[in-house]
Amino acid sequence: MAKARKVIITCAVTGSIHTPSMSPFLPVTPDEIAAAAIGAAEAGAAILHLHARDPEDGRPTQDPAVFLRFLPRIKQATDAVINITTGGGPQMPVEERMQPAVRLKPEVASLNMGSMNFGLFPMLSRFKDLKHDWERQHLEKSKDLVFKNTYADIESILAACSGNGTRFEFECYDISHLYNLAHFLERGLVKPPLFVQTVFGILGGIGTHPEDLMHMRRTADRLFGDAYQWSILGAGRSQIPLATLGAAMGSNVRVGLEDNLWAGPGALAESNAQQVRKIRQVLEGLSLEIATPAEAREMLSFKGGDEVGF
Repeated sequence: MAKARKVIITCAVTGSIHTPSMSPFLPVTPDEIAAAAIGAAEAGAAILHLHARDPEDGRPTQDPAVFLRFLPRIKQATDAVINITTGGGPQMPVEERMQPAVRLKPEVASLNMGSMNFGLFPMLSRFKDLKHDWERQHLEKSKDLVFKNTYADIESILAACSGNGTRFEFECYDISHLYNLAHFLERGLVKPPLFVQTVFGILGGIGTHPEDLMHMRRTADRLFGDAYQWSILGAGRSQIPLATLGAAMGSNVRVGLEDNLWAGPGALAESNAQQVRKIRQVLEGLSLEIATPAEAREMLSFKGGDEVGF
């Protein structure tokens, strides 16, 4: 009898898209981020994708000192793989965005694979009562924002982090991003196994229709063959449906409050762990097994948690 396939669950604990006013459950302070990450790992997440927030007002920050207020605690409490963002916030310059990954040398860092419009402004019609001035500005400015990830930007992040043994979660928001990744693979600047996170539902990127998912999968298969591990990130209410569809087709999955604040129609998710448990129930219902952190490390050729800089 064939063994059940192992599925890696990534949990994106807090990010730059949602603001503190949108949900009282979004972790902001180092204590909250640490507790949320540990809870997600205990629920079954093998990888924890982490951003940092200014603990005073929740503004996204790429200050490595803020990351150091929660990373060692998470590492001590769990064996989960820690994935540090190089995306930061779409309005940050790349030199700022890469600092935590460069200085803290994680096993894996996220890497956005192309420039794009990154429209967050539709959230203004859904979230009226914002506590901090920066939150409204953050959303309004996205109407005239290009999230800059040029070939030079990508090369600079690869060069700065690869010497640390850090591998990458390649975040691909559209078909062109897959072709950009193929370009870097052909040049030998990235090496298999590629961890390809296909992202659906951000205004400016590919949509959330099942045909969009199929198109991304077909293209990745054609470009990378068996040299990649596929993962699905559906933004907002598409999170669980697309993860379910992708998992049935062979993907790994990503959930978490960075991507989706909700647990169901009209119900805010009260924790990252709640979303991990929800997708875990779906995966186990499909007779799939949940990958442990050790299994995720083996599948993705990560260096190990004892070789990081925190």
